[in-house]
Amino acid sequence: MASSIPASVPADVVAAAAAPARGGAGGRRTRRLVAAGGLFVLALTVVAVAAPWLAPQDPTRQSLRGRLAAPTVEGADGRAHLLGTDHLGRDVLSRVIWGARVSLLVGFSAVIVGGLMGATLGILAGYRGGWTDSAIMTLADAQLAFPFILLAIGIIAVLGPSFPTLIVVIGLSGWMSYARVLRSQVLVLRSREFVDAIHALGGSVGRVITRHILPNVLSSLVVIATLELARSIVLEATLSFLGLGIQPPTPSWGGMVHEGREYLDSAWWISTFPGFVLMLTSLVVSRTGDWLRDLLDPTLRGE
Repeated sequence: MASSIPASVPADVVAAAAAPARGGAGGRRTRRLVAAGGLFVLALTVVAVAAPWLAPQDPTRQSLRGRLAAPTVEGADGRAHLLGTDHLGRDVLSRVIWGARVSLLVGFSAVIVGGLMGATLGILAGYRGGWTDSAIMTLADAQLAFPFILLAIGIIAVLGPSFPTLIVVIGLSGWMSYARVLRSQVLVLRSREFVDAIHALGGSVGRVITRHILPNVLSSLVVIATLELARSIVLEATLSFLGLGIQPPTPSWGGMVHEGREYLDSAWWISTFPGFVLMLTSLVVSRTGDWLRDLLDPTLRGE
């Protein structure tokens, strides 16, 4: 069948005409993926908030008669345990639901702490430059070179394991990502003509930053925060697994994996179900951050 495109039309013109259609289809697909990821996070947030009503049992209630029960609708204690029970007879499903509250509370709070600190220092370093920039970036490089586990052990040993301590530790571990990315963007923005024009018209530094610099880096800030949320959830689970995070009997996905590691051959469900939920949550949140970056970055919209 003969082509309907005239022979005189250059190939690069045809490719340029087809590019917007491909970019539009890719953009719609990316928006759907971002929406699906956002709905997952929203659903998980609803589960965490409604944990007292959604959990079928008290997550700390022990029943030695029904310990290590496999997933069943009628256990030895006369109760349904859809995901089984642990070594103390506690319902695994209830503990997984309550563990979502712990993970999201620590994750979102750590993102806020790290985002505020990192964004402030990154914008300050990029806009001021000079010794301010050197000092902030040297501090960021030094912390990146320092092992996170040693930092966490040192802070928790001094302050003790608690929710606020865990939030501070995880928040302090992630501010460098915000600072380094925003600094590089502010370095470019501060040399633009519109910034010089605002200064020439008498605009203050605070106005330039809040009204013109910050809106231009907001998309990057949102993307980094999404990726940091996944990292914070995994870090909370890691610290709880090591005994440095949320302390028993408060349910935590990492703590549940730790508690069930000795029963993998006889009661695999104790570690498997919270580990699967943790993996799924971190995977979806991190991929949502990647899709959001593709959606907000104009250089990637056509790919």
